[in-house]
This record gives sequence, structure tokens and C-alpha cells, in this order.
Amino acid sequence: MSDALPEHLEEFRLTARAWLARHEDAFGAPARAGLSEAEDLALGRRWMAKKHDAGFAGIGWPAEFGGRGLSALHQGVFAQEEHGFGFPILYFSISLGMPVPIMMHYAPREVSRAFTVPALRGEHIWAQMFSEPGAGSDLAAVRTSAKGDGSDWIVTGQKLWTSWAQYADYAVLVARSDPTLPKHQGLTYFWLDMRSPGVSVRPIRLIDGSRDVNEVFLDDVRIPDSQRLGGIGEGFKVAMHTLFIERYAAAADETGYGPPLAKFIDTARSARFAGRPAIEDGRVRHAIGSAFRLQQGLVTLRSKAFLEAAAGVEPGPEGAIQKLVSIRARQRLSELAVDLCGAEATYHADDKPKDHWVASLLAAPAGRIAGGTDEMLLNTIAEKVLGLPQDHRPDKGIPFDRT
Repeated sequence: MSDALPEHLEEFRLTARAWLARHEDAFGAPARAGLSEAEDLALGRRWMAKKHDAGFAGIGWPAEFGGRGLSALHQGVFAQEEHGFGFPILYFSISLGMPVPIMMHYAPREVSRAFTVPALRGEHIWAQMFSEPGAGSDLAAVRTSAKGDGSDWIVTGQKLWTSWAQYADYAVLVARSDPTLPKHQGLTYFWLDMRSPGVSVRPIRLIDGSRDVNEVFLDDVRIPDSQRLGGIGEGFKVAMHTLFIERYAAAADETGYGPPLAKFIDTARSARFAGRPAIEDGRVRHAIGSAFRLQQGLVTLRSKAFLEAAAGVEPGPEGAIQKLVSIRARQRLSELAVDLCGAEATYHADDKPKDHWVASLLAAPAGRIAGGTDEMLLNTIAEKVLGLPQDHRPDKGIPFDRT
């Protein structure tokens, strides 16, 4: 947080930090060492329930949805403190960052209330099914179809890179409801029960050994129209609303969810270069200074977003800057750290990207794709932030089934 934030938040920060510290040994990094993923997830569910019981879950959500009714600034302060203790919260980040907040915006209030508390307590996990084999960066190019059948929709297709789908109870998805319209106009947004007949999930093993992403097959899945979010044909608008939230959530950590800068400084102090500590090399010191300057800029940008949120302003396209810059910088810093480590870098245990430079380096390319590729984010920044003209789109205004 920056110095521009209200001073009264400091008391809340200290209270939150003290409460988190009391539970670090039972739920934080020390407790997670050596756990299997199933054991880690079970620990995470217990942690989420404890947070909710203590009033630290959904801090910025309205009280009617199980939250605490405080500001987005309070939520941001707590999130910053929580990340430093290594609690098992990643399994629930998609749920609480995108699908459930979107439900609160677009679903009837009584429907939203039925899902918010179970999500806050870690009892339910939600997935977000946007990307497809032929529609990753260009979300409007999805081919998963949704055909009306009375008061239901029949959805058929395939989704890809769906985080935590193997554990998900529910999901949101975008499907093509009218292929005769231009691609941005023929989409509709739904939520569904992942146990519905016709839904199958297949985990994907990534280069760093993680299995948090999946491909999901939808074979004539029946979804009631009551599970539609937004109007028919308004799916792209609702998806963009989701992505604006996601890009702030994905970059809530200025390190891009890599190891903290202090860890790099420790690495540079212990590594040797030309017979001397690497931190004495001017190029290494320049890298440290550049990373610090960049991270402080991202903190300021995020603080601005929190202040706007506290004033009732929805997240805007500036989130693309956060996501683009933080993960690019994380990759560069991870590359340099691995170079400094030398032969020791060839050892890679089953570590998390925030704890180990090799794990961070291997996971960074996926981070530059998830939630929007670098190229798409640059277009968003150019068009939505800087006001530059759109790229030429040869399919603009043409029905999707004719492209």
C-alpha cells in the first residue's frame, strides 16, 4: 500500500497481521511442508473456515452475502498481509476473485446468497471456463455452442487451461448462442454445476510439474436458463467485466506471484561471481534497483485502483498494466537468479513458484498466457488506456459462421 491510503487502515493492518501470525504455525508455510496436494487442500479448507469465523473472509463483500461489509481497501490490506505467511489459499483464488463476485453482480440476490458463504468458507470451489483450443487470447472466438431447448440450453464443446477444475463444484462459462451474429455479439454467459451429466475433466501436467490446470469436455450438458448471467448475447460484456477483476486479482502481488525481492537480494549476497559476492557487481545492483522501482510503481497503481473501488468505481483496463508488467519482471528476475545460482539451479524440488527461483522461472511463461497474453494486454493498454486506434480486424461485423 502507498502512503496515500487512509491512516485508519494501519490499525486494521496491525490487527490482521497479529491474527495471521498466531495461525502461521498451524496453517502457514511451516504446516504445509511435505503435504500432498490433497492434504494441502484439506488444510486450505480448514483455513478458509477459520478466516470466515473470525470475520476475515469476504472483508469487502456486503454483509448480506456473508462478508464483513468493509471497503476494498481493507480487503487489499488483508490480502497483502496474508500472502506473506504462505497460507494455502491458491485453490480458492479463482472462486473468490472472479466467478462468485460476478454472480453477485448478475445473478438474483437469493441465488447469490446461496453460494457466497460456502465459497468464503472453502466448502465450494469455482472454476472459470473461458479459453478453448482455438480461442485463448481471442475470447470472442469461442466455439463451444449453447443451443436453446425450451427453458434450457444444451452446451457442447471443450474448454482448456481451466484452473482447479479437478476440484471445482461449480463454474462459469462463455458459449456461442448465435453463430449468425458477429463474434462479439453471439455469446452468452452461464454458470453450471460441475457434476452435471456430460461434464468431464482431464488434468494437464505443466513443465514445472504442477497440475492445477485442466481441459474440460462438455457433451450435451443441460443448463437451465435460470443459470444465465446477463442477457442473451451479452456474454462478451460479462466476460470482460470478469477479466477486469481477474487482472487486478492476478497482479495483487507486485512480484507477479514470484519470490519477493528480498529473496533475490539474499541470493545475490550468497552467490559468488568472479570471486566476489554477486551483489557487489554493478549489473546485479542495477537489476535490484530496477525491480524495486517497478514494484513500487505497481503498488502505486494498485493503490489507485483500491481508492477508486472504495469510491464505488469498478476496476478498469489499467489492470492490464499490472498483469503485463509484474509477470514479465518476475520472469527476468527469476532468470537472473537462476544464472547466479549456477549448478545449484539444476536442482528443482516440488517447490512453489513463490519459494524457489527455478519453480518461478518454469511457471512464469504460463503466467504470461493465463488471463490474457502479453500481446492482448498490450492491445488493451493501447486502446483502452492510451486511446489509440484499434488494430485492423478483418472479421469485424461479419457473422461468426462466415469467418
